[in-house]
Amino acid sequence: MIDGAAVDTRPTKIMYVAEATAHGGRDGYVTSQDGQLELRVAMPPALGGDGAGTNPEQLFAAGYSACFHNALVLVGRRAGYDLSGSTVAAKVGIGPNQQRGYGLAVALSVSLPVVDQELAGKLVDEAHQVCPYSNATRGNIEVTILLG
Repeated sequence: MIDGAAVDTRPTKIMYVAEATAHGGRDGYVTSQDGQLELRVAMPPALGGDGAGTNPEQLFAAGYSACFHNALVLVGRRAGYDLSGSTVAAKVGIGPNQQRGYGLAVALSVSLPVVDQELAGKLVDEAHQVCPYSNATRGNIEVTILLG
């Protein structure tokens, strides 16, 4: 929110559309329309499954970390910094919510060894405004960002 008004983060133009299909829910497989993705999915042992495949939370963590890292490199480049050697790791937790459903929580761990902590904080804050995953989750799930 800026000055009490909600900020509209919807795209003004769609530049790319990803398409994937789930077969069998959490005990099946997922595929992408272009054939680049074909993965077995399985419930993790912590949720009563055998863990013999990836799961939606791992896929979300992979997508969010890659997207946030790209946003970070972009804002760094715009500010004149080469952020080579930086990394972003994501942890995605799942658990019951108060509406008898399930919710997610995200923790992003950002490593920016080439800049000082103050600048790193500013770049991370800006990346959090640029990243489409951050914009999609803002106000919906808890996202914690840790600088390391």
